[in-house]
Amino acid sequence: MDLPVWFEIGSLIVLVLILVADLALIAQRPHIPTPKESSLWVVFYVTLALIFAGLMWLFAGGEYAGQFVAGWLTEYSLSIDNLFVFVLIMSQFSVPRRYQQKVLMVGIIIALVLRGLFILAGAAIIEQFSWVFYIFGAFLIYTAWKQAFPGGDHDEEIKKESVVVRLLRRTIDISDDYDGPKVRTVVDGKRMFTPMIIVFVAIGMTDLLFALDSIPAIFGITESAFIVFTANVFALMGLRQLYFLLGGLLERLVYLKYGIALILAFIGVKLVLHALHENELPFLNGGEGFSWAPEIPTWVSLVVILVAMAGATGASLVRMRRDAVVSGR
Repeated sequence: MDLPVWFEIGSLIVLVLILVADLALIAQRPHIPTPKESSLWVVFYVTLALIFAGLMWLFAGGEYAGQFVAGWLTEYSLSIDNLFVFVLIMSQFSVPRRYQQKVLMVGIIIALVLRGLFILAGAAIIEQFSWVFYIFGAFLIYTAWKQAFPGGDHDEEIKKESVVVRLLRRTIDISDDYDGPKVRTVVDGKRMFTPMIIVFVAIGMTDLLFALDSIPAIFGITESAFIVFTANVFALMGLRQLYFLLGGLLERLVYLKYGIALILAFIGVKLVLHALHENELPFLNGGEGFSWAPEIPTWVSLVVILVAMAGATGASLVRMRRDAVVSGR
């Protein structure tokens, strides 16, 4: 059973309207959300994703719904990692907390655009060249290793300005201070950009790097471009509220990177096994698939993702409690 076309089109229209309404809300009332407000929004978006999964189950069956949930959870975990980098960028450029909602929303929109382009490209490549799964799988396994064992001071590496940001500083006039959430301002009668432009560019570059990880990862769960895109949209919706809800807790989730690394490594192995099973490379097994390479079902992926994230979060909370007891002494 396939998803009805009207369901796909209707879903995309509704998601766009929700994002536009969210953006309009920020533009009209920039503020620092309270923990209660943030919690309600996060619960709302999570509930919305689960309702969407239920509708997919109703109209297309459990396999599609399972692929969406597994993809959504994978992208959600990677988005939380992305959120941690956003925290570092906000701190590095001293963005006033009152205007961080706008910065986060712009970052989310950039992420959606970039991921949309990557999804279209990825779907087209996969359709024509199934061997690309070998590359995707190897890349994810390498990324998982770097995630778990980054080497050196990872935070300092993130805080280093990219070539694009340094070029931007040299080529345009940028004021020393922010002017609210504005990108342009006037200083002594001269039109200039505010530091907000640098923040947007830094977040855009970060989004580009994370899209390189997230899109191959979710294509390891499903080859449906619709599921890949909607899973990304639902993972990114509510991300700005989650930013304010978690606050300093993000920095104390010390084992989160290992959970994400496990997910990426698992999906990387799954992709390689899939590539071997569907092998079309003439210099491997005469262009025939390897019968011993298993196809890992969606429910196994879902269990691994849930266990990895729950285990990493639980271990981090235990570490936080233990550190609090030690410091209390």
